[in-house]
Amino acid sequence: MSTSSRPIALLFDLDGTLIDSIGLLLECMQYAFAERARRPGTAEWVAGIGTPLRTQLAEWCEGPDDVEAMVARYRDYQDLHLERLTSPFPAVLDTLAWARREGHPTAIVTSKGQGMTWRSLQHVGLGEAFDAVVTFEETTRHKPLPDPVFLALERLGATPDRAIFVGDSPHDMHAGRAAGVTTAAALWGPFSRDELAPAAPDHWLTDMGQLPEIVVGLRR
Repeated sequence: MSTSSRPIALLFDLDGTLIDSIGLLLECMQYAFAERARRPGTAEWVAGIGTPLRTQLAEWCEGPDDVEAMVARYRDYQDLHLERLTSPFPAVLDTLAWARREGHPTAIVTSKGQGMTWRSLQHVGLGEAFDAVVTFEETTRHKPLPDPVFLALERLGATPDRAIFVGDSPHDMHAGRAAGVTTAAALWGPFSRDELAPAAPDHWLTDMGQLPEIVVGLRR
């Protein structure tokens, strides 16, 4: 198979990219901190979305034991309300079906835990859509470092020059660039274009339905 005809590996962040779950993440935070005077504001919490939950919580907690207690409160709420506050973004299901038909390998690269990742994917109809799923538990270093991206590429048998990472946060763009893959910024998540621009994405998406055209261009 010639280089130009080889498929492109498609890597995706989860929250804010494939699934509309930002409202859930904010409600989980508000529940976890409801009885505390010192708590993050919405903008402060959103800025950390895409990094591991414990990393986000540590700034607002009093040591490791307090972090674990807050993780438990956060996840208690998430467990009860995930389905109510999680849905696929427009064109996501169709785009993943297109990737399958065209033979492009696909992977999730998320800082979400394994259990909630799989539950979210099953709920929105993407349980069988991916060839690899990289979650928080599977690397010791996380986005914005490139380790999760490298692991996804390894599992797909793909090389950085034939891969694209689609994400909605600066953390995704930094991880993708550090791994040497093409990056595409999703503008339907909680981060604005101005917030994403310093991370220098290679492409901008206003709708997931634009991705096939970009992938066709990369494949040439």
